[in-house]
Amino acid sequence: MARLILEFPEEQYYYTTPLTVRVTDINGANHLGNDSMISMISEARARFLYEFGVAETERDGTGIIVTDLATTYRAEAHARDQLLFEVGVMDFNKYGGDLIFRVTRPRDKKQIAMAKSGFVFFNYKTTQVVTMPDDFRAKFPRGNWID
Repeated sequence: MARLILEFPEEQYYYTTPLTVRVTDINGANHLGNDSMISMISEARARFLYEFGVAETERDGTGIIVTDLATTYRAEAHARDQLLFEVGVMDFNKYGGDLIFRVTRPRDKKQIAMAKSGFVFFNYKTTQVVTMPDDFRAKFPRGNWID
């Protein structure tokens, strides 16, 4: 079975935010559960968008919708671990791109996870995919383009 390998260019990261693993994030194997990691990635995404002034949904109904998520785990995290989420964007296309995440534990410099989340711009009123707004593109001048 093929293994997923996620590696991203350093220059594509734009933002960092710390998050703490809660006791309720721990699964039966006594480490951070997959479902909780997904929630933490979602929180880091929301903080990133807020920091760059990207509204979850604009007045005209346009917003960002997640299309996929890939995550690889490199090490366990446990309750009360402080994790650092580095967030960036890359692989832009006409309609969206990828948000990238690198999750580390600063205490021991251990890499916990890598993730890539596809997104498109979507108008929730018309229920249609729409082109990437120019103002979003302008916020991330280092973002690479694929077609």
